[in-house]
Order: sequence, then C-alpha cells, then structure tokens
Amino acid sequence: MKNFLLLILVLLGLLWAPVELLAQTQRLGLHQVVDLAREQSIAAKQATTQKKNNYWQYRSFLADYKPQLSLNGTLPGFTRSFVEVLQPDGTISFQPVSNNNSMLNLALSQSLPMTGGTVFVQQQLQRFDDFARNNTLYNGIPFAIGLNQPLLRFNPMKWERRIEPLKYQEGNQQFIESLEQVALTATDLYFELLVAQVNLQIAEKNLSNNDTLYKIAQQRLELGKISQNDLLQLQMGVLTAQKDLASSRQAAAVASLRLKMYLNSRDERELQLEIPKEMNDIEVDPQMALAEAFANRSDAILFQRTLLEAERDVNKAKKENGINASLNVAFGLSNRGARPTDVYQRPQDREFVEVQFTVPIMTWGRNQARTEVAKANQELAQQSVAQNKLTFEQEIFTQVTLLQMLQKQVKLTALADQIAANRYQIAQERFILSNLSVTDLGIATQEKDRARRDYILALRDYWQAYYTLRLLTLYDFELNQKIKYQP
Repeated sequence: MKNFLLLILVLLGLLWAPVELLAQTQRLGLHQVVDLAREQSIAAKQATTQKKNNYWQYRSFLADYKPQLSLNGTLPGFTRSFVEVLQPDGTISFQPVSNNNSMLNLALSQSLPMTGGTVFVQQQLQRFDDFARNNTLYNGIPFAIGLNQPLLRFNPMKWERRIEPLKYQEGNQQFIESLEQVALTATDLYFELLVAQVNLQIAEKNLSNNDTLYKIAQQRLELGKISQNDLLQLQMGVLTAQKDLASSRQAAAVASLRLKMYLNSRDERELQLEIPKEMNDIEVDPQMALAEAFANRSDAILFQRTLLEAERDVNKAKKENGINASLNVAFGLSNRGARPTDVYQRPQDREFVEVQFTVPIMTWGRNQARTEVAKANQELAQQSVAQNKLTFEQEIFTQVTLLQMLQKQVKLTALADQIAANRYQIAQERFILSNLSVTDLGIATQEKDRARRDYILALRDYWQAYYTLRLLTLYDFELNQKIKYQP
C-alpha cells in the first residue's frame, strides 16, 4: 500500500506541473495554424503580391487596345553651326546656320486587333526661326487621319487577345494554389512540432514512471522480492529515459522555432499544439475530383495556353516566310505661313500613300526550315500536354485513393493506441503487485510508445493527404465548394 501511494503522489506531481505553465504557453490547433500561415506568413504575402502583379499586367494589356492620346514634339530645337551646302557648280561650301526648329504633334491612335493595323488622327504645328536672317515661318497639319496596316503578315495582336486572358486566369488560380501550398507546408511543420511534443511528453512520462518504479524496486530488493539484475535493468531504463528526454526537448525546440519562423510570428510564448481529430468520413468521387481539378487548376489553363502558343508560332513562321508588305495611308490638310493662324486659313489637301513589300526569292530552304521547326515544336507541345494530362489524372486518382485509405488507417491506429495504453496501465499495476517481470513491463512500455507515435503519424499522413487533395483540385470537400480567397 505504501508503494502504491508513493506512485500516486509522483503522478499527481507530474500532472500538476503543466498547470502552472499554462499562462506562458500558446495553445493552437491545426486549423488555427493554417489560418495564421495564410494571413501572416511571408509565403502568403508573396502570393498576394504576385496576384497584384498579375492583375496590373493584365490591366496594362487591356489599356494597349484602347485609344491612346499622346503629345510629342521637339521644343526647342536650336542649332548654331556650319553645315555643308552643295553649290550649283558641284562644289561644297560650309555656311553658318543659326536656327530653331520646334514641333508639336498631338495624336489619337487606336489599334485594330482583327487586322493588326493602327488608325490615327493627328494635328501638328511646326515653327522655324532663322536667326541669321531674322525670319520666322510656321508649318502645320490642322487635321489628318491615317492608317498603318501590315499586309499578308503575322498579326501579334490577334494572338495576344487570345493568350493574355488565359495568362490572367492562370495567375489568379496560381494565387489560390500558393495559399493552399502555404496550408500544406504549415500542416507539415505543425505535425513536425506535434510529433516532437508527443515524443517529449512520452519521454517525460517514461522518466517519471521509470524513476518511480526504480524507487519501488529498490525497496523490493531490500525485501528480497526482486533480483539485482532486474534493479539494474530498471536503472538503465531511468538513464535511457533521461537521454531521450534531453533529445526530445532539443527536437521540440527546433521544430517550434521552424514553425514560428514560417508563421512570421514574434510571439515568445511556448507553443502547445492540440492533437487534431480526423474529419467525418469524406466520400470523394474520383471523377468529380478530376472534373474540379480541370476546372480550377492553373495547370489545366496552362495546357490550353501551351497549345495556343504553339499554334501561334506555326502561324508566325508561315506568315514571316512569305511576302511581307505594309500599307501606310494618310489624308488631311496642311498649310504654312508667317503666323500660326495662317496654318488654319484655307489649308490645302495633304495625301500620302505608301506600300512597302519584301518578297523572298532565294533563301536556300531557310523559310521552309523555320516552318518545319515550328511544326515540330507544335507536335512536341501536343505530346507533352497529352503526357502531362495523363500524369495529372493519375495524380488525382492516386490522392483520392490515398485519402480514403488513410481515413481507415487513422481509426485503426487510434484503437491500437487506446488498447496499448490500457495494456500498459495493467502491466504497470501488475509490476507494482510483483506479478509481472521487468522485461514484460519494458515490452508493454515500448508498445505503448509505438502505438502513440503511430497514431500521431497516421494523423499527420491523413491531414497531409487532405490538404494535398485540396491543392490538386482547389476544391473544399468539407464545404463542397470551390476554394476562393480575397487578396
């Protein structure tokens, strides 16, 4: 009875110690840690910044296809020098020049994505001051409208209007994937610390139990109820427990620091993690998961964009290898005079028409080679996308199957943990009553510790699989809805 009371007092002392430290600890659950990581981690902030960058890049693309109003010119354009002047007899004379040639041009332009051209409206005023002769002249275009149109050439604007929206969608989905990756990384670090803390708890309890049993064994040795060998074996158990405790404390400290660094947390309180429970059984339909993955993942958009870019490159190779021509047309009014108002009084017609072209005649097969390279790259892109789609589908099916298996694994390890804990309690009581050998008690202790660790590791694998499936599908299977975040 005396020995039994001693054991109870020691156990009560161990249970009482953590209560005094509760005020100095911060208790967190898995979902709290995941939410903190999404809110304040550096990785989450980088994802938000990348999303903003993606948004403004798309805004810049849209702005390029809206009317552009610009003012350009030269003001002033002063020159004082000697210039070469060709004389009527063919000789050269260097004449002094001192003038100011200033110009302002106001233009409104609009891109034409369907044709690849640009239409513009402009107004221009030019002033020329001849300081050597004390003379000033004005020249200007009160109004002009024109068109710059490539003919039989590659139209980059047509392809940009198809590809850039895909890039924007892809960037938005990558933001969601980045936050889900943050959740998965936080889960990994959470269980790294949780496993370390459970090992620390096991080490502390084993040290306490071994120390208590060793003291009881010393008294039983005096009574001749235990051998010296058994006593030494218990003493080795105490020493081993002390070594395990020191190692566990170091591992827990390192894991805690890693988690705090990832959470970007400055809280100096000691983290105390809760053991999460598994969710209610989730029945995930593989076909539904695959459909959501293709609808939500950036990879699915990347497949479309890759094929479209390969098609664009083939079109570009074909168009640039043939006849390249451009049409430049302008019509308007122009005039000159000694005063600025003279430019706007009875202006004359101003017309400009120009067609430029390049016809390849002898290229020694270069043009055909470029086209064939583009076609080969297109075939390679199609094959690569087809292979990536198969890998994509296999990854989804594998992850769904793994999650379903791990749901069962958690239940089994939880039951094994409870059975091992009960068995150890019985073994401990039998040893105190001198009804169990030290060896059998050691076996029961090892089974208890292993079952506890197996349960925590099963939980870790389960939650990692769950957040991985969320990352692969961007779908919340708890709420049955697509995952969305506001930056």
